[in-house]
Amino acid sequence: MRVVVTGAHGKVGRAAVKALAEAGHEVTATDLARPVFERHDPGEPRYLQADLTDAGQAYAITHGADAVVHAAAIPDPTSNAPHVVFHNNLMATFNLIEAAVRLGVTRFVNISSETVPGFFFAERPFLPDYAPVDEEHPARPQDPYALSKHFGEQLMDAAVRRSDIKCISLRPSWVQHEGNYERNLGPQVRDAGEIGAGLWSYTDVYDLADAIVLAVESDLPGHEVLYIAAPDNAGGHDFAAMLRRIHGDKIELRPLSRVDSSGVSCEKAYRMLGWTPKRTWRDYLDENGRSRQR
Repeated sequence: MRVVVTGAHGKVGRAAVKALAEAGHEVTATDLARPVFERHDPGEPRYLQADLTDAGQAYAITHGADAVVHAAAIPDPTSNAPHVVFHNNLMATFNLIEAAVRLGVTRFVNISSETVPGFFFAERPFLPDYAPVDEEHPARPQDPYALSKHFGEQLMDAAVRRSDIKCISLRPSWVQHEGNYERNLGPQVRDAGEIGAGLWSYTDVYDLADAIVLAVESDLPGHEVLYIAAPDNAGGHDFAAMLRRIHGDKIELRPLSRVDSSGVSCEKAYRMLGWTPKRTWRDYLDENGRSRQR
């Protein structure tokens, strides 16, 4: 398939480009960075610069594609003005899905976010209703990032109502790779009290890339929303004990698939995509949360 990957210079987009190319797809990568006029390495995907908040550039990038993987976004609401985060993320998604519908793209993979339920960057903090969190949890976003991702999923709903396009929105938990496991998850491995908003959940970027390939190749109809997270929690702690220790009875504890469960359930992705995560924080960190690559 001819697949366009946006945000190709980000941690998710870069891994997706590589995984899709290795799976035999013809990949066009796009991002905001300028290309260089150099001879390409053998097998290197084509790269095009584009600002996807401009509709014309979104149409130009999408033309001729069979599938779009939309990973481009400002990744949180903390380092840009709120209107910049919201405008960039929402308009890029709107322009791309509009172009995909009008140009006959058959599959759109929207990289959404675990923040959609709203309890990550909330100005008036609140806790999830239950854990592990799944796709049925109510969405109550307050911040511009989670709002943009929530509305992005609604754009997918609208697209499948008015066309034959098939859409999958993936909600990755906190994405990790070789370069950031120790910095991000090391403190949680050493001390379960170092809680993140995702209830100790995380995602390996290469497992996420595998899910993206499966989503591109899937023939699921309509629009499905799927969480993507490692099955275990950072540190391999007893999840039920941690939840009681930190939150008491404020979060309903639902059945767990394992003692060291993640705070996010991916049962739907296992069932509908056939996705099987292969990597864990233990591949990168020792029991003290220090990198094994020293």
